[in-house]
Formats: sequence, structure tokens, C-alpha cells
Amino acid sequence: MNIQVEWLYKTKNGAQAVFTSQQLPAAQVLMLVEDIMQTGRAKNIVLTDAYDSTWTLKELKKYVQEIASEPQNVTIYFDGGFQQDTRQAGLGYVVYFEQDGKAYRIRKNAFVDGLLSNNEAEYAALHLSIRELEELNVHHTTVSFKGDSQVVIQQMAGEWPVYEKELAEWADKIDKRLAKLAITPVYEHVARKQNEEADRLATQALNGIEIDGKKELT
Repeated sequence: MNIQVEWLYKTKNGAQAVFTSQQLPAAQVLMLVEDIMQTGRAKNIVLTDAYDSTWTLKELKKYVQEIASEPQNVTIYFDGGFQQDTRQAGLGYVVYFEQDGKAYRIRKNAFVDGLLSNNEAEYAALHLSIRELEELNVHHTTVSFKGDSQVVIQQMAGEWPVYEKELAEWADKIDKRLAKLAITPVYEHVARKQNEEADRLATQALNGIEIDGKKELT
């Protein structure tokens, strides 16, 4: 969950101004607020989440303690590869997250039959990555999804319309899964080079190489 902080700052000579932060992870906001309060010059601190609900400092502390052992700061890279002649597809995704003060990376792929296009393979890869979030018990938070498919990213972000029936069905399934988990998605288009890890996983799936690994990052 992300929180926005607004506070009134008053200098020694009486000058004052209101400051507002961008949306920040809850744990980071807690550290920021505690640091601001130590100055003794911050007043009227208001904490607001993405749903315009306000929080007290006590509530925020309790929430941060409760989620300390849950995955946080989750970013997903996804990609799909497709062979038109065989209608075979390779799906790949990489999940980066933090848990219990440590950073992790999950890399997985899958081979599937019967899809109709490369765009559908991209959607299928995104959908598969969300199933991973369910297994990790990620919920009530913001997740960043990054892919090199303009079509999928822009359509899921609501910037482009979805005309193809099969793609609309994938988009609906993805939205429903995210809503069930109370996940706020942030979609970002990235260059293929930035997405090469997920791209490699998709290609390996097409070549019959299964990848399923989790690694602690140092």
C-alpha cells in the first residue's frame, strides 16, 4: 500500500508552508513521518492512501508491523513468444520483491498450445504472473507490471481500446484477479532490452526448457 503525506512546516521565525509528498510505500512513509516529527516543527500531518482514506500514525505503525513478513515492493517483467505456424507459445515472467528485509527474484516460464497471436501470448504471460502473486500471498498493495508489448500495456492501462474478443477476455480475467487481491496495477512499457530476462524465459519455454527458480539477491 502507498501513502501520501501532507504536513504543515513552521520555521523558528514563524514562516510556514504546506508540503505534500508523492505516494510512497507505507514503511517508507512511517520512517519519513517519524523523522519529520523529530524536528518539532511539523504540524497537521495527514496520511492518505490511494483510495482517499486517511490514516493515523498509530494505524500506520500497526499496518507496517502486520505486513513486515509479506512480500513488498513487487515488480513484474513479463513476455510472450509465439510461433504462427504451430500456434505454440512460450510465456515468461520475472518477479522482484522484498520480504523480511531481504530481496528476492523469481523466474518462471511455461509452454502453451492453441493461442491465436503474439498479443494473446503476451496477455497469457501477464495472467500467469498474477497467479504467482496469489501463491506469494501478495494483496492490498501496488504492483508494477513491465512489458515490451505496447498493445498489452496500453490496453491494460486503459489507454487503448480492446477490439479482439480473445484479448478482451484475457483483460477481463486479469482485472478480476487483481481486484480479488486488492492489487493496484501500474503498467509500464519498456524497451525489449530492458525486458530481455522475461524474453529469454519465453524463448526457453518454446524450446522445451522449463525454468522455475527463486533466488535471494545480495
